[in-house]
Amino acid sequence: MLDFPSWKKWLTFATVIVGVLLAVPTLLSGTSIRPQLPAWMNKTKVNLGLDLAGGSYILLEAQTSDVRNQRLETMRDTILGEMRRAPRIAIGDISTRGGQISFMVRDASQIDAVRERLLPLTAGAGLTGQRDWDIAVRDTNTVTMTPTDAGIAQATEQAMVDATEVVRRRVDELGTREPTIIRQGSNRIVVQVPGLQDPKALKELLGKTARLEFKLVDTSADPAQLARGQAPIGSQVLPYPTSGGPIAVKRSVIISGDQIADARQEYDPQTGAPIVGIRFNAEGGRRFARVTQENTGKPFAIIVDNSVISAPNINEQILGGAASISGGFTVDSANQLAIALRSGKLPVDLSIIEESTISPELGADSIQRGVVAGVIGTLAIAVLMLFAYLRFGIYANIALVVNVLMILGVMALFNATLTLPGIAGFVLTIGAAVDANVLINERIREERRRGRSVNSSVEFGYKEATRAIFDANVTNAIAAVMMFVFGAGPVRGFAVVLIIGIVTSVFTAVTFTRLMVANWLAKRPRELVI
Repeated sequence: MLDFPSWKKWLTFATVIVGVLLAVPTLLSGTSIRPQLPAWMNKTKVNLGLDLAGGSYILLEAQTSDVRNQRLETMRDTILGEMRRAPRIAIGDISTRGGQISFMVRDASQIDAVRERLLPLTAGAGLTGQRDWDIAVRDTNTVTMTPTDAGIAQATEQAMVDATEVVRRRVDELGTREPTIIRQGSNRIVVQVPGLQDPKALKELLGKTARLEFKLVDTSADPAQLARGQAPIGSQVLPYPTSGGPIAVKRSVIISGDQIADARQEYDPQTGAPIVGIRFNAEGGRRFARVTQENTGKPFAIIVDNSVISAPNINEQILGGAASISGGFTVDSANQLAIALRSGKLPVDLSIIEESTISPELGADSIQRGVVAGVIGTLAIAVLMLFAYLRFGIYANIALVVNVLMILGVMALFNATLTLPGIAGFVLTIGAAVDANVLINERIREERRRGRSVNSSVEFGYKEATRAIFDANVTNAIAAVMMFVFGAGPVRGFAVVLIIGIVTSVFTAVTFTRLMVANWLAKRPRELVI
């Protein structure tokens, strides 16, 4: 146990040095020395949670009931495209009533061909053994497609995953630092942005679905029917705020927000008014050019979240894959729409059900009290270990300091967030680290009382105590992992620090102190009192 090969010594010391160096940027936060550190060190830092740094807390809830309707509309457009490709299959109007898609095939002999085209549009719903859509034929020439419950559940879960990522991109676009964005339950998303004291712009941005669509205007619609909310078959009525009334547009989407490569707030070169300039990707650019060529002289509607922003005429074919959106924007509203469009549309509508703002003064007070508690506790433990175990107490105190620095270093390596419960876990870990040293030193004393030599006592002391230390820390680690997996918010913050602290405390108490003791005994192999 006391024989350390050279590689093991260097590996142990290297681990300690790296851990301490990673903690340096965090310790120097807010000082003039921090910017002078190497670039690789400045990338690692322990972030302060909302309860310590202050900021904004927003709880979003998704309207997952919209997933079924969205899937119906998407599948409807896909079916139209499939039936139009060569060889073309003639079908009647597609209905989405009753939560299913139905349409009539004009030539009943083509039913099998229709099924062959529709079957690849379906897929397995996870591990349920079901398809996400059921295909059926009624009355020899009517085809129905119904979304299955397993398919809806899978789509809802994917929609929440996508919504969380879109929220993350939008928060990052605002330039905020170290946001915490996590799922809570099946349909909620928690957004915590430390340092943000005015969440107004953030709330407006997160609540915007930003579903962008380009559709042709149905010029055949009767104004009287539009006033009653009725549209011709194959069209729909949408509000058009800037024109003062509703407008009828074709249901088929000619360009969607998924085909946008970039969106920026710009100014109209003629009027100087704020507009949103958009640039399509390669596919969107080609499609936009083809659509504008085929529909020259016709108006098309630019729709955001089922509301028409503008409906200009297509005067000529538009090449270059770029367009602009105007609609009485201010600079702020145009910038928010641009951010929402380039970060992607939300697959589900999100509503704010809870919000709060925490003052940074409260966080500063918590940090001060936590630091004071940690320093007093550490000093008290250090004094106790020094008087109780003399030289071995000195080694235990060195290991204690190294353990604290390594916890900070590991947290900084992963850019972890320190919360107020995390500080509690920090202090608890310090006590657990000292427990390991107490077990080792008491075991060495016991071996000495049995008449063993110093080297033998130290060797047996570490060997026997290590078993108990590992057993105790494994049970603690299991509890910490369970808290992290099943907990949320403060509980997870506590669990993260506790897990890291368990690993570093075992390393410093068992391996690092044993290395220091072994080196000292190798230089002074004489009797000692402990």
